[in-house]
Amino acid sequence: MLHVYGIKNCNTVKKAITWLADNQLDYTFHDYKKEGISEAKLIEWEKEISWEKLLNKKGTTWKKLDADEQAAVIDAKSANSVLAKNTSMIKRPVIEGGQQILVGFDEIEYASILK
Repeated sequence: MLHVYGIKNCNTVKKAITWLADNQLDYTFHDYKKEGISEAKLIEWEKEISWEKLLNKKGTTWKKLDADEQAAVIDAKSANSVLAKNTSMIKRPVIEGGQQILVGFDEIEYASILK
């Protein structure tokens, strides 16, 4: 069973969920807005992927941080603290339960790893 982490109204999450449904892959959904995310889960993911890959610096939530807050994100510990408080800054979706943790939506990557 796959576990999809994200925000329901995110277009990228919607694309991923549609792809999973079209390919008849079962999943559960974890909504950051309703359920949050623990620093322990972020640390678990970071055993496979870097904190830099999880942190969405292109989104509006990151851009709303002041320059000092942004500059303070220098390593996994500081990133996780910000990500746990601002789940909208986590790149979406994060999918676990396959061969590896996937971040974002890439149809070719999904096809090669999840099928």
